Amino acid sequence: MPSLEEPQESGTNQLVAPEPEHCPGPESQQAGQGDACQTCPNKEICASAPKGPDLDIPAITERLSDVKHKILVLSGKGGVGKSTLTGLLAHAFANNPDSTVGVLDLDLTGPSMPKMMGVESETIHISSAGWSPVYVLDNLSLMSIQFMLPSRDDAIIWRGAKKNGLIKQFLRDVDWGDLDFLLCDTPPGTSDEHLSVVQLLKESGIDGAVVVTTPQEVALLDVRREIQFCMKTGIKILGLVENMSGFVCPNCTFESQIFQATTGGGRALAKEMGIPFLGSVPLDPRIGMACDYGESFFDSFADSPACKALKCVVRGLASQLKLDNEQVIPDEEP
Repeated sequence: MPSLEEPQESGTNQLVAPEPEHCPGPESQQAGQGDACQTCPNKEICASAPKGPDLDIPAITERLSDVKHKILVLSGKGGVGKSTLTGLLAHAFANNPDSTVGVLDLDLTGPSMPKMMGVESETIHISSAGWSPVYVLDNLSLMSIQFMLPSRDDAIIWRGAKKNGLIKQFLRDVDWGDLDFLLCDTPPGTSDEHLSVVQLLKESGIDGAVVVTTPQEVALLDVRREIQFCMKTGIKILGLVENMSGFVCPNCTFESQIFQATTGGGRALAKEMGIPFLGSVPLDPRIGMACDYGESFFDSFADSPACKALKCVVRGLASQLKLDNEQVIPDEEP
C-alpha cells in the first residue's frame, strides 16, 4: 500500500520553511512571484530555482493514452451534489457492459466516492504496472486517497504542493488500462487541485467539463466563477447540470420546488453564458440512501423520475462527446 508521505514536489528539501497555503511550487513559473510568496521565507529560494517543463507530463500522457474520454466534474459551490452526480454518471456509463469506466476522486480533503461506490474498506495494490484502482464492477474502477488512509475518519491536512504531488502520482502511476471514460471528481472552487489537473492533462487532452449547480442564485454565483475558470484555462464546457431542481414524492411522484430558482436557475445561466444545458435532476431521497449503502441508484430505481432525468443528462453528454446514444445507454427508447 502506498505511503501518504510519498507525494512531494521536487526541490522542496531545499526550502527553509513549510510551503504556505496556495504555494505555486518551487518549479512553477510563478514561484516567488505569487501572492502567497510575498511573506514566505522561501521567496528568494523559489524565485532563483531552475524552471522548465514538467518532466512527468510525457509519462502522464503515455499512461493515459488508452483513455478515450477524460471528463472533469466541476462546481464552484460545495454541497450541490457534485460527487453524487459523478457516481451516478459513472454507473450510467457502466450500465453498458461494452463500456469501461474509471473514476478519479480528486477531492483529497473530502473523499466520499469510496463510500458512495460501496468499496470503502478496500486498499490500493501495487504491481510492476503501477497502482491498481479498486474495481466496483467488472467495468467500473475507482481511485481515491481514502484507500490510503489508516482510518476513514483521518483528516488530510496538507498544503497545496503536497496535494499537487499526489494528484500527479494518481495521473502518472495508476494503471487504468483501456478506458472509455475517466471521470474526475474535483473539490469545490478554483483551487490548486483544479490548476494541477488542467496543467497535467493538457497534453493528453481533456474532453471537457460537466458543471453542476443547484437552482438558487447563491449557488449560481459561485458556478459563474467556475465557468469563467474553464474559459480562462481553455477547458471546453460539455454542459451544465441543475441538480436538486425539485423534490419528487416517491409515492405520488408530485414535484415541488425546494430551492427556488429566483433568477431562472441552471437553464437561464446556461443560456446567459452560452453553454449547453444538459438537464435538471430532481431531488430524490433514495439517491442519498443508495449512496449511503454504496448501491447503484440506476439498478435499484430504474423507473424513478430522477433516473429518467439522469439518462437525459447522459444522452446530452454523449451528444457533446459526439457519441451514439446506443453506445452509452443501449436499448433505450427514443
